[in-house]
Amino acid sequence: QVQLVESGGGLVQTGGSLRLSCVASGSIFSNDAMAWYRQVLGKQRELVARITSGDNANYADSVKGRFTVSRDNAKNTVYLQMNSLKPEDTAVYYCFADLWRASGRTNYWGQGTQVTVSS
Repeated sequence: QVQLVESGGGLVQTGGSLRLSCVASGSIFSNDAMAWYRQVLGKQRELVARITSGDNANYADSVKGRFTVSRDNAKNTVYLQMNSLKPEDTAVYYCFADLWRASGRTNYWGQGTQVTVSS
């Protein structure tokens, strides 16, 4: 069983920065894919950034050049550094783990952390 706990959300002004953290408990390996999603009330959850083995990362077009996803495997932690924040970045941000094991594929979600960017 894996648990994901996010932190680092809050209220920030336009142009500001925040760093989200996601600490994973349980069996997370360095080659597991981890991701950050976000969701605005009434809208679908959308992928923000994804990091896989070898620290390969991809991003939603809307955050490219502003957000950076990284991981510290020794700490079982994934980060999302968010710079140049815009009001449209306001959402609940969720950590996501996509695990492939001999028993099959399992996904896990964190509880979410609110990010609010004021104009």
